[in-house]
Amino acid sequence: MADISKEQVKHVAHLARLAVTDEEVDKLSDELSAIIDYAEQLNELDTDGIEPTTHVLDLKNIMRKDEAKEWITQEDALKNAPDHHGGQFRVPSIMADS
Repeated sequence: MADISKEQVKHVAHLARLAVTDEEVDKLSDELSAIIDYAEQLNELDTDGIEPTTHVLDLKNIMRKDEAKEWITQEDALKNAPDHHGGQFRVPSIMADS
């Protein structure tokens, strides 16, 4: 069993800027030890001849090609705008003059 000490839990909590009580440290120490023990089971698997993968599915680039296409005109984009000037949308100012 990979025992995680209370000091290690407190150190990680400090790095993560988490405030933990002594009761939480005890609980987290046990829980983290159990998690590491469970993950250690992977070391028992025979992975000889298995190539490393980054994903279980053999995915390739599924993005569409970036191709130019016809789009709406500037006039069409501005026709429903409540306010526009000089081919641009006009919005209320959010900066106060000083």
